[in-house]
Amino acid sequence: MGKIIAIVNQKGGVGKTTTAVNLSAYLAHLGRRVLLVDTDPQANATSGLGLDHKNMEAGVYEALIGKKSINEIIKRTVQNGLKVAPATMSLAGAGIELVDLDNREFRLSYILEEVRADYDYIIIDGPPSLGLLTINSLVACDEVLIPIQSEYFALEGLSQLLETISLVQNNLKPSLGIMGAVITMFDKRNKLSEAVMEELYKYFPNRIFRSIIPRTVRLAEAPSYGRSILQYDAKSKGGKCYENLAREVMSLEK
Repeated sequence: MGKIIAIVNQKGGVGKTTTAVNLSAYLAHLGRRVLLVDTDPQANATSGLGLDHKNMEAGVYEALIGKKSINEIIKRTVQNGLKVAPATMSLAGAGIELVDLDNREFRLSYILEEVRADYDYIIIDGPPSLGLLTINSLVACDEVLIPIQSEYFALEGLSQLLETISLVQNNLKPSLGIMGAVITMFDKRNKLSEAVMEELYKYFPNRIFRSIIPRTVRLAEAPSYGRSILQYDAKSKGGKCYENLAREVMSLEK
């Protein structure tokens, strides 16, 4: 049975999709079967792996509302071992349309259970909000990985996110775990980053991943070419850091 990890932070621009795409790419590169599920209406993870979400007939939205099966929407990527359940334009209205459906918080969980056995890892790229799509992502996953930018305002909103996770644990999914936090966009020239790091250790005393993701031009450029950093520039600093993160995640396999 594969492990389902949701990468969630309602604060935009924290490297959430960059982490989802590149962690998925390196897990596949290291021999794991991986499905990346794009539940962000912006579809950045989908386009970041070279898929044209604007001209796609069906994606996660159609699977959520029961129009298509999950297997019908999954697409291959150029990388061996990595597949994508893409986001399409129609996902933007899903938050509203899901409200009237039965078991609305469990829709993603139900469809992922159908394919869980086919993968070692299912990585969910959650939307930058705390709406119904994020709740679905939290209910569907085993553990949450929280990317946090090492800047002064990064901790704003973190308590809100942890509160939402706690609500899901108490009301919808008692077994939901927090895998930990990964620090992104780190700039070692910035003294403030050190102070933020110390604060983070108070929030996550058990696990802050040792792999710290730097702020680099190569990481920022890769998605515009529809590539992960593994394909765009594997030898870059960002590439090595994401490979290390993938190895850390794999080291938690039971």
